[in-house]
Amino acid sequence: QVQVVESGGGLVQPGGSLRLSCEASGSIFRLNTMGWYRQAPGKERELVASIPSSSNTNYADSVKGRFTISRDNAKNTVFQQMNSLKPEDKAVYYCNVRAIVSDVGYRNVEVWGQGTLVTVSA
Repeated sequence: QVQVVESGGGLVQPGGSLRLSCEASGSIFRLNTMGWYRQAPGKERELVASIPSSSNTNYADSVKGRFTISRDNAKNTVFQQMNSLKPEDKAVYYCNVRAIVSDVGYRNVEVWGQGTLVTVSA
């Protein structure tokens, strides 16, 4: 199986920055797409950014130019640098990892992190 551990959330003032990290561990044969989703109170969970490979990234329109997703394949870790944060960025941010595991044969898995709260407030 695969486990993921997130870190980096917290309270920041508008215009500030935060960096989220998510490390995957377990019987990983290959990590495929890694990404970040968020869910604000009363809203659906939405994709913020994803990185299928180190040379390809996707962003929600609302965060383009402010957030940067990256990955370190040697450390099985995905990062999200969030700059120029706005109050509307407040949400619980979830790491999502898709991988091939090799515990019992080879199979595809999708794993969610426990979520980390980002609050943007003066």
